[in-house]
Amino acid sequence: MKKEIKLGIVCLGRKTFDFEAAKDLYADIQKDIKEIENIEYTIIEELVIEVEDAQAAAEKLNSANVDAVAVISGTFHLGHLILEIDKVLRKPILLWGLNELPYNGGKIRLNSVCGVNLNSSNLYKSGNRKYHVNIGDKIDEDWIDAIRINTALKNAKIGILGYRAKGFFNLSMDELNSFDQTGLLIDHYELSDLMNYQVSDDEVKAREEQLKDIFDISGINETQLNKVANLSAKFKNFIDDNNLSALAVRCWPEFADNFGISPCAAMSLLQSEDYIIACEGDVEGAMSMLAHQAVGAETPFLADLSQVDLEEDYALLWHCGVAPCNLWDGKCNIALDSYFAGGRGVTADFVMKSDDFSVLRFDSAQGKYRVFLQKGEGIEMEKELKGTYFKGRFEKNINEVLDMVVKKGVAHHISVVYGDYTAAFEIFADLKNWEVIR
Repeated sequence: MKKEIKLGIVCLGRKTFDFEAAKDLYADIQKDIKEIENIEYTIIEELVIEVEDAQAAAEKLNSANVDAVAVISGTFHLGHLILEIDKVLRKPILLWGLNELPYNGGKIRLNSVCGVNLNSSNLYKSGNRKYHVNIGDKIDEDWIDAIRINTALKNAKIGILGYRAKGFFNLSMDELNSFDQTGLLIDHYELSDLMNYQVSDDEVKAREEQLKDIFDISGINETQLNKVANLSAKFKNFIDDNNLSALAVRCWPEFADNFGISPCAAMSLLQSEDYIIACEGDVEGAMSMLAHQAVGAETPFLADLSQVDLEEDYALLWHCGVAPCNLWDGKCNIALDSYFAGGRGVTADFVMKSDDFSVLRFDSAQGKYRVFLQKGEGIEMEKELKGTYFKGRFEKNINEVLDMVVKKGVAHHISVVYGDYTAAFEIFADLKNWEVIR
C-alpha cells in the first residue's frame, strides 16, 4: 500500500483565453484524480484568475497542510498567481500543462504550455527548484510517488539499536544533515533495550508455531527456536510501542554473544509483515527501504553485490540470511540455519524468487546525498549456498554497474524490491537537488 499524502489541486486561468473550456477540462481532472489511491485532496474548485483568488487559494491549501500542490495552467494566466501560491506554501509544485485544444476561429484557445513556461521561469528565477513539469491530460503519478517518498521521510521516526556494525565506517551518517535534507529524526536505543524487552509466553509460543509453519527447523535446536520466537516478539512490540517507522540494528557481534543468536531469522520474519528493519546499523539503508515502501513496493530488503561475474554479466544479491521470508522462490527448501557466527547465527536460508527488480540507495558522502538507482531481471538458480539471495542481471552491464559503485563510493547495502520504481526516485532526487547515480 502506498504512503498516504495530502495533495492540493488548483487550476489557473485568464478570461482572454477559452477559460470556459478550461473549466470543463478541470472538472474532468477532478474526477480522474480521485481514482488514485491514498490521497487526501484539497481542491480549489473554481479557476484561479485574479491575484486575490491566488491569495485565497494559497491560504486554504496552507491551512489544509498539504504535502505538495499540483498547479494546472488551464489557460495562460497572470505571472503573479504561481508566486502568490509559492510565497505561502513553500511546498513541492507540479506545473501541469494541458494539451492544446483544436483551434476555434483561428485563435489559440488555452496556451497552457506557455503558462507552464511562465511559471517555471518565475519559480526558477526566484530561487525555487522544487517543481516538476507534466504535460498531458493525466497527472504524473510518478511525481505523486515522489511526494510520497518526501512525506514518508519527513514524517519518519527511525530508531538505531546500538550503532553501526564494527568497521562499517561507510554506513556512518550525519544525523543533523539528514534532518536538514529530509526532515526525519533518528532515536538511539541500546541493544539491551531490545534484548531485555518483556514479551508474554503466549506471544513467544505463537511465534514458535509460525516459524515451524514457514521454515524447515531441523537445522536448529529447541533453544534456538525459542530465542528466534522470543526475539521476533520483542522486535514487533519494541517497534510498535516506540512508534518507529523503521529500525536499524547493530546485529553483530554482540547479539550472538549476549543474546545467544544473531537476529537474522527474526528480522526475516518481521520484514515479511511489512516492518522495516535494516541490519548492521545501516540508517540510510533503512531510509531507502522506507522510501521503497512509500511507493508501494512489497517488502524491501537489503542486499550486497556479493558475487559479481563480469564474464556472465550478473551479480548475486546476497545477504547472510535476513531477507523477508515471503520472497522465497517457492521451490527450494526454506530453512533456518545456524551456520553463521560460530553456530549461533540462526539465519533464514532460501533462494528468492526471480522477477524484474529495482534497487535504491540513499547514500551520503561529504555532506551531500546521492541516489543510486538500477533495475534488472532475476535469473533462476539452484540453492547452492547459505543465506538469502538471488541472481540478478542488471539493465546495464555488470562491469558498468560495479564501476559506478566503486568510483562513486556507494555503500555496500542496497534496498531491493521486485518491480520498477526508479522513475519516482529520479523525480524525488531532482526535487531535492541530489545527484542520481545511474
